[in-house]
Amino acid sequence: MTERSPELIGWDLLRGALTTRAYAIVAELRVAHALVDGPLPVDEIARMVGADADVLHRLLRALASDGVFAEQERGVFANTPASERLLEDGEAAFAHLFGGVFHRTAGALDAGGSPSFAGVYGTDFWAWLGSNPTERSAFDTAMAGRKDRTADRLATVGWKGDETVVDVGGGNGALLVELVRREPGLRGIVFDLPETDRDEAALGDRVEFVAGSFFERVPEGDAYVLAGILHDWDDESAARILRTIRAAAPSGARVLIVESVVPPGNEPHGAKWLDLLMLALAAGRERDEDQWRELLESEGFEPVTVTDGLVEARCP
Repeated sequence: MTERSPELIGWDLLRGALTTRAYAIVAELRVAHALVDGPLPVDEIARMVGADADVLHRLLRALASDGVFAEQERGVFANTPASERLLEDGEAAFAHLFGGVFHRTAGALDAGGSPSFAGVYGTDFWAWLGSNPTERSAFDTAMAGRKDRTADRLATVGWKGDETVVDVGGGNGALLVELVRREPGLRGIVFDLPETDRDEAALGDRVEFVAGSFFERVPEGDAYVLAGILHDWDDESAARILRTIRAAAPSGARVLIVESVVPPGNEPHGAKWLDLLMLALAAGRERDEDQWRELLESEGFEPVTVTDGLVEARCP
């Protein structure tokens, strides 16, 4: 691989806000869907998606320089494997969030230590989601969009086959539905706030939705899944969530945390950037191995494995 020059490293950092916003615009316009049957002239794409043809050309030309879409001849664009990801609801929802509410929030990030979201929007992130159903739906869709990869990770933990699994902060239930499909003996409880965007009929007969706050209570179960939950919170709040689970969980219950483990040193890792977004949104954080062990042990859990993508602990 050709090493990037210092100038290119700097340019990639400087243009980051533009790439994020451009990606969001084409996601919201559903440009990838317009190109699903093959290349089209930009004028025709613009008519299909309701955009200015000149502006759309400039957006697509810039994105194509990074491999998102391809300009096959002047003004004629086609999908690429990168742009085809926008055909997935989860990826499109992430693009919308990163180019919208996350983009604006990150723009106000400073080194003071407080989340910038409240300063921009006048309330905390979770309250704002609760009062904006369209954004809440996009958030739940984005979280559900990676259910297959998350289910792959959870499939490795050695299920007994007759357990009740509580998906804490489980959103619309897509992950738990996929997990019980793979493990027919399991039963599931999706536990989340009542305003969560969901279709309870789609949960099937082995998964139920229970409304509530994980700061107050959680249902009893044999295993608790926290997929992308604890990184939303600072250590004190994350400890409160774990404390609530510990109060409900029987001896021997497992806690399965699907999150990153930040590697040491200068190794590139997406979690090192996601950590800054968590700080800006809600004073949350990504954690390294020592921080995960300390957090779990502080609330009476025994860490079993701490690996990137899946942290497992048990109740003694």
